[in-house]
Amino acid sequence: MYGSPLSGQSKKMMLLGSGELGKEVVIEAQRLGVETIAVDRYANAPAMQVAHRSYVINMLDGDQLRELIKKEQPDWIVPEIEAIATDVLVELEQEGFRVVPTATAARLTMDREGIRRLASETLQLPTAKYAFADSLEELKTAVESIGTPCVIKPIMSSSGKGQSVCRTPEDVETSWNYAMEGGRAKKTRVIVEQFIHFESEITLLTVRSVSGTSYCAPIGHVQKDGDYIESWQPHDMSLKQIEQAQAIAKTITDALGGTGIYGVELFLGKDQVYFSEVSPRPHDTGMVTMVTQDLSEFALHVRAILGFPIPTIRLLTPGASHTLKAWDEQQQFRIEGIEQALALPNTQVRVFGKPETKVGRRMAVALTSADDVEEARRVAADAAGFLKLS
Repeated sequence: MYGSPLSGQSKKMMLLGSGELGKEVVIEAQRLGVETIAVDRYANAPAMQVAHRSYVINMLDGDQLRELIKKEQPDWIVPEIEAIATDVLVELEQEGFRVVPTATAARLTMDREGIRRLASETLQLPTAKYAFADSLEELKTAVESIGTPCVIKPIMSSSGKGQSVCRTPEDVETSWNYAMEGGRAKKTRVIVEQFIHFESEITLLTVRSVSGTSYCAPIGHVQKDGDYIESWQPHDMSLKQIEQAQAIAKTITDALGGTGIYGVELFLGKDQVYFSEVSPRPHDTGMVTMVTQDLSEFALHVRAILGFPIPTIRLLTPGASHTLKAWDEQQQFRIEGIEQALALPNTQVRVFGKPETKVGRRMAVALTSADDVEEARRVAADAAGFLKLS
């Protein structure tokens, strides 16, 4: 039973993190009558612009976080970013609050060390070789052990921040400094990963709901510096690869539990599918589902959270997404070229509404459907090419 939002009889969903993905979650939740609360560390974040109300707090401050949750008494707490005091979420869950998908899943997946040890050491999933380091000297030793090239990442970051490929031992210090600049939560620990020579990388959106575990068609994507530039659906995979990917996704999501959508990132090697990372929420590469599926990843996430059935997930058409990114910092800016982008066939544009630009920040995305993936990718790239920041 759902009362009207703001009536005192409604169900309430609180998002911790209010970027472009959270914005779409808020919209889908409101379509089903849910009262929405958007929280982030800065004002006028995208989801705040559509939520019923919003708050600006330091979500790494456990006292602030607890105080706000106690004040609002949400029916669902939905973490949308990594930089959250997850220990407080674990405590609140024990007190009876509902954390999506679970507080343990939020804690483990916000920390690359926790999720990698779970996947590789506990669940025995195929992964790249890895090591951890807390200092530059430890990193040099780890790189010597793993070998170059290798990938170095902060254990806590988002959208590829702080991630780099270390190609020679001489690059170690540069990679360390870059990781320190890009990491969140003031942690100096990094992960060093073997560089896998893969044929492609995909996101397998995996939904846990009252209807069981279901999967979206695989999403291929191109990343640069760990952040996605374009994605497409479906990605061409053999039946064997799909079976391996789904088996890995089910194993890791079963271990994490709860309900909602997981973005499981995988590498497709010549003879093996490798687990890379998992996010317990909609995935940025999954924005393409807004034009390819009957239910987008955001609609699926909300349905699963609310306990509603998901009998089928239908891929209606091939499609692609291509991002517009900022390459400098501006507090006053405009996005031009939307008219030209929308003149292309079967194309949509989503402007995120972020209040200012930062280097590498995603500001909008072009979405295109077509008869085949190749055409969709070409048109989406053309559309994104029309979009300019000024």
